[in-house]
Amino acid sequence: MSVVFTRADERLGEFALRTLDPEADAALLHGWVTHPKAAFWLMQDADEAGVAEEYRRIAEHPHHDAYLGLWRGSPAFLAERYDPAHVELVGLYDAQPGDVGMHFLCAPTGAPVHGFTRAVITTVLAWLFADPATRRVVVEPDVRNTAVHALNAAVGFEVVGTVAKPEKDALLSVCTRAQFQAAVTTVEGAQA
Repeated sequence: MSVVFTRADERLGEFALRTLDPEADAALLHGWVTHPKAAFWLMQDADEAGVAEEYRRIAEHPHHDAYLGLWRGSPAFLAERYDPAHVELVGLYDAQPGDVGMHFLCAPTGAPVHGFTRAVITTVLAWLFADPATRRVVVEPDVRNTAVHALNAAVGFEVVGTVAKPEKDALLSVCTRAQFQAAVTTVEGAQA
């Protein structure tokens, strides 16, 4: 369970990503993925053993990884990285070299922090783009998840179109390194 990335947010402090341990983290993740606010995660009926099994499957997959996100040293979000040519979007879009798929989920909280979710997605994208091989980040949220569509647009994602997946109709969107950098620079300039 080693830390693979850290990012200091000017307003909210330190964010980090560490490798996920399917067994040790299952109870924590179970509470997150079955929470009503995580309905689009599609694990509402999972029990703790099912959550552990799903994240073991991801850990063993050659094209899919999961990470626990930390905020100020405490678990606060979940991030997944995948190769969309082999997972999630196989045959549903024109995969390009350097495409990396991403999912993220913020932990439920009774005391929301303004700007937290945006800081999380910014951290996840900064981590993905820290790899020079990453040319675009690809996401496929449910078409009904309007909150995440707005968030994706705010960090540079551009809608490609709708794709029909077995479990949902998804809004396929992509973000290049340049689009992300432009979005981050705009936000940092506005905060100055």
